[in-house]
Amino acid sequence: MRPHGERWRAPYACDPAATRGRLVPEGASPTRSDFQRDRDRIIHSSAFRRLKHKTQVFVHHEGDHFRTRLTHTIEVSQVARALARSLGLDEDLAEALALSHDLGHTPFGHTGEDALDACMAPYGGFDHNAQALRIVTRLERRYADYDGLNLTWETLEGLVKHNGPLLDGDGRPTRRYAERGVPGAILDYDAQHPLGLSTHAGAEAQAAAIADDIAYDAHDIDDGLRAGLFTIEDLRSVPFLAELLEEIDGRYPGLELSRRIHELTRRVITRFVEDAIRDSGRRIAEVAPASVEDVRAASFPVVCFSPAFVEADRAIKDFLYPRMYRHPDVTAVRAKADTILRDLFARFMAEPAAMPDEWHEGVSRADEPRLARRVADYIAGMTDRYAVLEHKRLFATTPDLR
Repeated sequence: MRPHGERWRAPYACDPAATRGRLVPEGASPTRSDFQRDRDRIIHSSAFRRLKHKTQVFVHHEGDHFRTRLTHTIEVSQVARALARSLGLDEDLAEALALSHDLGHTPFGHTGEDALDACMAPYGGFDHNAQALRIVTRLERRYADYDGLNLTWETLEGLVKHNGPLLDGDGRPTRRYAERGVPGAILDYDAQHPLGLSTHAGAEAQAAAIADDIAYDAHDIDDGLRAGLFTIEDLRSVPFLAELLEEIDGRYPGLELSRRIHELTRRVITRFVEDAIRDSGRRIAEVAPASVEDVRAASFPVVCFSPAFVEADRAIKDFLYPRMYRHPDVTAVRAKADTILRDLFARFMAEPAAMPDEWHEGVSRADEPRLARRVADYIAGMTDRYAVLEHKRLFATTPDLR
């Protein structure tokens, strides 16, 4: 009998019994695998709870049915587990990575990240992936024996490298970081606890990354339709979606709009999941990995869409970008949110004591880079609502996000 109710695991999957361990050694749990413990620590973290009130696309007041970072994260987790189960991967690790992948996001979605990155430009910039690593290794302060969550090496590796290697074989930053270099927070941690930045992450992390893309496509279509930013007929300009709509309309003529939207989004998820399983199976057969180390050493990711679905994913995002992410109603709110975060950053840099004691103690204005990182940590951890309240506390007028 497998311990902890384990399912079948492929030889190329990450095995919690063979984990490389934690930075601070801990004894084993009698009831949970190490990856299950990681998942549970993430769920019980303060940063995870704050995702409930962080923007995905629409700010908090715009409706109870639009996604937040938390609901997006839960949807990614469900898809990641489905992929992991079909591919023989460790479901608990895939889930832990899906649950942690957005922990480093700021209030107000990508607007907040862009604003903080601009403010932090003289001090190394701001990157939500690096911020997630800071949260789980330093900023969460819950345990008596260490800062952070003391997650396993495999979870930290997947958190940092779920989108692929950060360095090439010669130690140069890969495409994502080619211009600005790998964020200092990642390099600093890697120097202490090497994460193999020049190799791929395990297949569980790759499954979580693909699950993020699938969830984004489906729920942004859903949210955009419900917000009235585009119509269901507009979606026919995307061949993949037009085919699904023809299928729905042929089977359910005259179906009411809300059910028609749901039928569309669930088919988007199903088709992308099924394609990822098929193409990943083909890639795994090509690599023939006998262990997770073979997955890491492969020259390409083993969990991926087929070329046809890579194109479908690109076409959906090309449709959504101007009609949703750059829609005038959305950009008007983004501009106001940008003002709020830039104002907060400038005030806290000029007046560190305006932050709570635990955020300004031990750092002075004379040590500007360290203060700036402390300010960024504080602002990045805010929810949308708390950022607005802090702005109202410190400034005479605050932009109305409605």
